[in-house]
Amino acid sequence: MNDPAIRALLYPLLTGGVRIDELPTGTTRADVVHITEQFMHGYEVKGDGDTLQRVANQLRCYGEVYDFVTFIITAKHLPRLLPLLPEWVGILVASESGLSAHRAAGYNATVERAPLARLLLLAEVKQYLLARGLTGVSTLRSREISHFLRTTQLVPLSGLAQFVRERLIARLPERLLLRAERKAERARLPPRRKPKAKPKPKPKAKKKKPAGQKKARAGA
Repeated sequence: MNDPAIRALLYPLLTGGVRIDELPTGTTRADVVHITEQFMHGYEVKGDGDTLQRVANQLRCYGEVYDFVTFIITAKHLPRLLPLLPEWVGILVASESGLSAHRAAGYNATVERAPLARLLLLAEVKQYLLARGLTGVSTLRSREISHFLRTTQLVPLSGLAQFVRERLIARLPERLLLRAERKAERARLPPRRKPKAKPKPKPKAKKKKPAGQKKARAGA
């Protein structure tokens, strides 16, 4: 099974809240993120044609921000993937008959403030910090904001996580509109012409030696 077929099985199961595809998360992108007012659940899809080379980085990035993480895989990946994942990460196995749970996702206790805040725009993070009465943050750069969030005890993780969920949910209509505009723009563009294939050079014909030369050599 490939990625689109697996996603088609997942989408009907994500009830309530919103669904965001390809959400930038750290140094990677989460295939699907289900966001409600109470939690964020990140899903990583591994179809038959995918490899497991990026699992370690994906797991690190997802573990820093999502309350729940689930890998959706085909059966061929299960033996190699199991040793790579901690027990709190859920695993769904995809087949033509649907998705079956190998194990359910447990609550992730490794979420951190700084990576979580990077899901938002810098201006949104500053807005949240200023609303909490923290002065002097309006002039800070992104790296300085991250350092502040890593070291401060003045910003509760639960409050920041709730704000992040609210902003991502509110931003979804804008994402969908932008995606529709891009799709319409691509439809207006003329189709790209495929470059003409260069004709293959004809093999050079071997020169035939005159019959007289062959006889002369034979009699020499």
